[in-house]
Amino acid sequence: MALNYILPIKSDQGRDIGELAGYLNQLSESAQVIVVDGSPPEVFDAHRALLNSAVTHVRPADDVRFRNGKVNGVVTGFRLCGSDKVVIADDDVRYEPAQLHRVELALDTAELVRPQNYFRPLPWHARWDTARSLLNRAVIGADFPGTLALRLSPQLRAAGYDGDVLFENLELIRTVRAAGGRERLMLDLYVRRLPPSTRHFARQRVRQAYDSFAQPGRMILELALLPAFVLLRRRPLPLAALLGAAVGLAEIGRRRDQGRAVFAPGSVWFTPAWLAERSVCSWLALATRVLFGGVRYSGGRIWRAAHSVSELRQRGNQRAD
Repeated sequence: MALNYILPIKSDQGRDIGELAGYLNQLSESAQVIVVDGSPPEVFDAHRALLNSAVTHVRPADDVRFRNGKVNGVVTGFRLCGSDKVVIADDDVRYEPAQLHRVELALDTAELVRPQNYFRPLPWHARWDTARSLLNRAVIGADFPGTLALRLSPQLRAAGYDGDVLFENLELIRTVRAAGGRERLMLDLYVRRLPPSTRHFARQRVRQAYDSFAQPGRMILELALLPAFVLLRRRPLPLAALLGAAVGLAEIGRRRDQGRAVFAPGSVWFTPAWLAERSVCSWLALATRVLFGGVRYSGGRIWRAAHSVSELRQRGNQRAD
């Protein structure tokens, strides 16, 4: 098949992946599905029993030992791809066959394709996180989805990319850019994403704020939110104007590239709540970095969010020398 679909997973005992397995089994009719599974042996075997024979189901390679376990799975998957067109997705992403076909065609003219995600169903915390996505679409032009597609270069197939970072999708995007690859933003390609549990959503708040260390300008703005809110706490009109402007920006993001078809209008009203959350969590992320040497991840800590393009380009030049 011309398109490969890599899914890195790691599950604990008792998680039901019946729906996910059904999705992957169906997907294997239109793509080479590669599931790289870091689960314990008994869970791995249970997963294998649910997947059909067309799905490649393997463990992460022994020689791939990054701190970020997702990257271990992706790099292992690169080695197994039968062609150079690859989709990488989290386990909550749900492509339609026609969407995969659009991505496959887009990879004819770009080295990396970035679609957009939206949540369905839409519990309150998914609306809350949607506000972040809408602000990203309005302010920086696109959100960072839980899926990417790329044309696999010999360098990526052989060496992968740095997995000792937290924001692994941005690291991959910048790795492709550093090598001179073209990125295509498909802002009108909306791929469904299942919302996390409320508990998982709560656990991710500081970790998501930590990702902003990879974008220093953004981190400075987010750290400035809390002092701004404190200064404006007794000045309701300027505070209301600030929050109203943020809601307006989120609405611009919602309307961009036919976004109203998938983003519910009520999500923009969660923008003030998201800003309040980020105003606190950015400082917690800073404290985590300074006091503990990084954010906790899978029993360890990761200090770096992602490398800059210039750092990655310099690394590439050093390897070439």
